[in-house]
Amino acid sequence: MSATDTLKTPLYALHLELGARMVPFAGYEMPLHYTGILAEHKHCRSAAALFDVSHMGQLRLVGPDAAFALESLVPVDVVDLPVGKQRYGFFTNANGGLLDDLMITRRDDDLFIIVNAACKVADLSHLTTHIGHRCSIQPLPERALLALQGPQAVTALSRLDPGVARLTFMTGGCFELAGADCFVTRSGYTGEDGFEISVPAEQAEGLARALLEQPEVKPAGLGARDTLRLEAGLCLYGHDIDASTTPVEAGLTWAIQKVRRAGGARAGGYPGATVIDTQLSNGAMNKRVGLVGLERAPVREGTKIVDSHGHSLGRVTSGTTGPTANQPVAMAYLAVNHAATGSIVHAVVREKKLPMRVTPMPFVPHRYHRG
Repeated sequence: MSATDTLKTPLYALHLELGARMVPFAGYEMPLHYTGILAEHKHCRSAAALFDVSHMGQLRLVGPDAAFALESLVPVDVVDLPVGKQRYGFFTNANGGLLDDLMITRRDDDLFIIVNAACKVADLSHLTTHIGHRCSIQPLPERALLALQGPQAVTALSRLDPGVARLTFMTGGCFELAGADCFVTRSGYTGEDGFEISVPAEQAEGLARALLEQPEVKPAGLGARDTLRLEAGLCLYGHDIDASTTPVEAGLTWAIQKVRRAGGARAGGYPGATVIDTQLSNGAMNKRVGLVGLERAPVREGTKIVDSHGHSLGRVTSGTTGPTANQPVAMAYLAVNHAATGSIVHAVVREKKLPMRVTPMPFVPHRYHRG
């Protein structure tokens, strides 16, 4: 896709002004980095980084049946979600595979949903086809989305509205920021404390400039976002999870509440429920694991993983040298008999077998503000 074909977020001109290196991503022209991935990663871990995530899909489900309707497509407890609370979820297919992962927030008059950029057209079609007769599905292309992440994010954002400091992890509310009516959740994709801010597109640049004026805040691009989320052990759709992986294989069973599991009050009723409930009971054959390299060479996505005899075990789905972890880190799917913590497997890099140890995730501890 050429640059002339790609879409642009409301912050495109600001990215150019800030000297961003722009790349095509999910159909959009997006900043890869400004000063460098390593510097931006470290700034997010120590202070506050501002990310443009306006390429993500925002939509709302409206109507008295909206929560029950959404539960017919996700294995997540939406009905009992209190107003102001946010929950992670995913759309499944008939085989229990993951069509996309998403964030759901219950507000006073709707369910606010954020989906992945590359999936948003398909997700809208999926929702419209299956539950469009049960609730109103309203895309929000007129809104941009900013993510302010890092331990000093709350300090910076509180100068624009002190009320944001009252939010705890996975809660949200309405705030006026730099003259814009925003919906803010205390959540993100870095493992750090932080906020995601839905803002009217025409006011996004003004808000971004107001945030960048704060001494703690610097801009960060897709490169740092990827290294941060990998160290946090968070899945990237289309890489670590896709339509061929189930939530049990992916290690996402924590997101399936008891009420939606076999024996629960609202068990099943979503695509692939039988497959997922069977795996919840009996386990899956394969499992997403964390890997730490025992040598310094980075291990990238697509790298083959073998046992000590050279027999194929799987492939790396995400990998980098973790700037904070200070060692090669990766995710891969392995057969369960090779997936035990402490097991040694080998990554084949330039025909050399590099040892890696199966390690619990996250690679860097989460620092969410739980109150």
